Amino acid sequence: MTDAPGAAPMSSESDQVLARLDKRRRLEEAGVDPYPGGYDITHTSTQAVSAFEAEGEGVPVRIAGRVMSRRKMGKATFLHLQDRDGRIQAYCRKDAVGEEPYALMSLLDIGDFAGIAGTMFRTRTGEATVQVESWRFLAKAQRPLPEKWHGVRDKEIRFRQRYLDLAMNEEARVVFRARSRMISAMRRVLDAKDFLEVETPVLQPLYGGANARPFRTEHNALGVTLYLRIADELYLKRCLVGGLDRVYEFGKDFRNEGMDRTHQPEFTQLEAYQAYGNYEDGMSLVEELVAAGAEAACGSTVVEWGGRTLDFGRPWERVSYLTILSEAAGRDLSSLEEGPIREACQAHGIEYEGDPTAAVMLDDLFSRIVQPELLDPTFVIDHPKLMSPLAKGKPGSPHLVERYEPIVCGMEVGNGFSELNDPQEQRARFEDQLKRARRDEDTMVLDEPFLCALEHGMPPASGLGLGIDRLAMILSGADQIREVILFPQMRPEKGEE
Repeated sequence: MTDAPGAAPMSSESDQVLARLDKRRRLEEAGVDPYPGGYDITHTSTQAVSAFEAEGEGVPVRIAGRVMSRRKMGKATFLHLQDRDGRIQAYCRKDAVGEEPYALMSLLDIGDFAGIAGTMFRTRTGEATVQVESWRFLAKAQRPLPEKWHGVRDKEIRFRQRYLDLAMNEEARVVFRARSRMISAMRRVLDAKDFLEVETPVLQPLYGGANARPFRTEHNALGVTLYLRIADELYLKRCLVGGLDRVYEFGKDFRNEGMDRTHQPEFTQLEAYQAYGNYEDGMSLVEELVAAGAEAACGSTVVEWGGRTLDFGRPWERVSYLTILSEAAGRDLSSLEEGPIREACQAHGIEYEGDPTAAVMLDDLFSRIVQPELLDPTFVIDHPKLMSPLAKGKPGSPHLVERYEPIVCGMEVGNGFSELNDPQEQRARFEDQLKRARRDEDTMVLDEPFLCALEHGMPPASGLGLGIDRLAMILSGADQIREVILFPQMRPEKGEE
């Protein structure tokens, strides 16, 4: 008798659920708890095989995992258990475990969790195997794993029921382990440079640090409106004011906007700020962080994405924002006048019904004709001041700021600049934004508490933000952001609205 994902189905899933519930009842009648407490594990599947290869037959092991196949052959049964490292075969004989424990194995289903204890040996086919001396139920799965799955392939199911994706697709587990290694490596880089990891509020009375629509909620006890943060920036800068010279945060941010291949309303960012630095220091730090993340996630700074080879071990190319945009548009846009910018937008099929600002049009035009063509790791630098209210001005260029955007594979993966620390100029920039608020929906508010902090003095500083999800996409070879977020937001299924 053979059981495995993909074996011939019973009449329906509901029949299988009923059969499993009946097996649970029989276990309980036999005095077996189908959901006992912990199990003392000595090895993972990989560790058990390694110990066997090093020490030979007879190595004692205790392993636990999900049953992924079961094959009965007379008075013996073969199982495959899956744990965090992979799969391992177990061989259970009736005369080795005893009649009653062996009989209980008939109540074991694919998807159940079991713990086994025994010794390692090699079968005639050469497979390293655990010869079972004792075993126990650890958890009864009341629902079966889906039929005919050699991995989950339906993306809707994979994203909505990620636990099934993880259980059945080794590739999914690889992606999220790689993501974790990437984050850990970045954290090590920052810790080694004496950055302090901090936590700033997710619920904020004012939203700022980016141009985006916020999620809004009400605090019942205080009777106030709060917003889920759209960026960490303004609170991290307060840390610089307070004398915490180097700070960083891996945090969730939230933007009440659309979803597509590279956008989710809830996403992870790394933001880091260092006093006495500038945007040159920020770009160097980005290069180091991404290279360390790639090495940890992929084993190399050279990775493949979309059929293209990317080398994160080399210095990134740098291009001027207005220079590359003017070249792509076929006209000089350095005057920053709205008329020529609108004409360039129209020439490239970008039309507006209302009266957008130059900042909105520049951003739309850049996103349409420049960004998709920047495939190798590139810093786009020296943006117009009118697009960058939190960045320090570029000396000798009154209309530009010291800002950079790291772009890879046509995706913006971050943002950074020399931080504006002049409170009077920052107030003027905020007030200018308020004047344009009726033209731009996604404008920042006038944050008086932040301005008050700046007025107490903030040192010159470099700041950066990196989109962890997009970087994980690139390093894992994923073609959309939902592949690298464990539980992404999804549009409601029919009947859920």
